[in-house]
Amino acid sequence: MTTYRLSFRRAAMVVALTVASVWTLIAVENFTAQLPHLVYLTGWGLLALMLYLTLYNSRKKLPFIPLISSRAWLQLHLYLGLFTGLVCLIHLRWHWPQGWFEAMLALMFLGVTLSGIFGWWLSRTLPKRLTTAGGEVPFERIPVIRRSLQLQAEKLVVSGIVPSNAATLADFYAARLADFFSGPANFRSHLVGSRRPLNHLLGQMAEVDRFINASEKKIVAELTELVRQKDMLDFHRAAQLVMKGWLFVHIPLTYGLLVFSVAHVVIIYSFSGGAR
Repeated sequence: MTTYRLSFRRAAMVVALTVASVWTLIAVENFTAQLPHLVYLTGWGLLALMLYLTLYNSRKKLPFIPLISSRAWLQLHLYLGLFTGLVCLIHLRWHWPQGWFEAMLALMFLGVTLSGIFGWWLSRTLPKRLTTAGGEVPFERIPVIRRSLQLQAEKLVVSGIVPSNAATLADFYAARLADFFSGPANFRSHLVGSRRPLNHLLGQMAEVDRFINASEKKIVAELTELVRQKDMLDFHRAAQLVMKGWLFVHIPLTYGLLVFSVAHVVIIYSFSGGAR
């Protein structure tokens, strides 16, 4: 039932966006001649839309307010953001602005739009992958857990040196696993969902397994499990770091865009006297 409601709501918003966009384009086409100062009207509409979209950040900070759900607000934020992009193009008359201030304002708007679409993609993909990976690990706990895995791995390797009277595993650990356990690894691969680095490392461990005795094989099996846990921990770190880092791009750009937009309005009305 929940999935059905989400699909219905998404379809309704797509229809609403399409109707609003078509109606806006038709209205602009038909009333441009009768409204010589249409650029002022679209400008004020654009500013109002941006102010409303900015409220999404305030809504996230006040989850206890009995408004629409955060998921519904996010969808509304997305589709209204796309409609705002159309209004911006109409306001610019489908041309890139010539003045340096207006061009910088357009670049900021483009940055907010693209970062918003990127954030939407993150919200659609990473949480699902984190859930599949066993739920979200608190970000501040990741270094502690990583250090624990490293100590367990080192203890395993040391425990196998005396019984086997060989340093095969110790040498392999120093050459291939020490750096892996000592810090974050494979950041880009985790973001794109690639398991190639993990599979390559596991393949190397499987090769070592062919040249060791039975007691060492048990150690390799336990090491393999620790490697998988460490790889999963690295994925949690990469995913959470990107989701947190994205906010430090999108939100400052949004507020910067609002400030520059207000300055733009002041400049326009100061030097042109407004619409007459």
